[in-house]
Amino acid sequence: MAIIETEATLHEAHRDNHTHRDVSGGWLRPAVFGAMDGLVSNLALMTGVAGGAVSHRTIVIAGLAGLAAGAFSMAAGEYTSVASQRELVEAELDVERRELRKHPKDEERELAELYQARGVEPGLAREVARQLSKDPEQALEIHAREELGIDPGDLPSPTVAAVSSFGSFALGALLPVLPYLLGATALWPALLLAFLGLFACGAIVARVTARSWWYSGLRQLALGGAAAGVTYALGTLFGTAVG
Repeated sequence: MAIIETEATLHEAHRDNHTHRDVSGGWLRPAVFGAMDGLVSNLALMTGVAGGAVSHRTIVIAGLAGLAAGAFSMAAGEYTSVASQRELVEAELDVERRELRKHPKDEERELAELYQARGVEPGLAREVARQLSKDPEQALEIHAREELGIDPGDLPSPTVAAVSSFGSFALGALLPVLPYLLGATALWPALLLAFLGLFACGAIVARVTARSWWYSGLRQLALGGAAAGVTYALGTLFGTAVG
């Protein structure tokens, strides 16, 4: 009895300790990268305009325009991309559904062969395929997973993707504009808030990578800072040339 309890305890401990990172990143990864994209692109735009020695009002207008244009562009692009992907998947599912209806035995044999290829004994593979093929919808789901690598019940939503992209990009793009909206008239408060945002985004990304939070944060800060520095220099150059 004690041995059984000990084995059960060890099993529970192993199950608790044997965990993996979410390698897909879930919702966190696209949300953070969307915000990071908005932050870097709008910061670079605003520093480029500021390099031309224009008024802070012009910088604010440029920042707000960059926020709106970038957010709508991201939303439209994401909606089109996800909608096209979903339509392609649905078309392939229709093909598979017709095949299951017209040639059920061939599809059952194909499923058995897939399991055999993975090391299942032929007799067992045929029996598993036969039982799974009894329900047409279950058979479709299994074939979609095995042959197409998709889950028919978990297809991405174009609307959700578009709204998420719009919101995350707009949130990131708002950071460098916010100090100006709160009354700042110089560039440095916008730079300070944007750099803090860059570091925070990089640190959050470390949750889905193997890097430490400070390394990831500093890396993103360096990349965003480099983009801002280059565009500021270009803005100064072009401003002098045009002026």
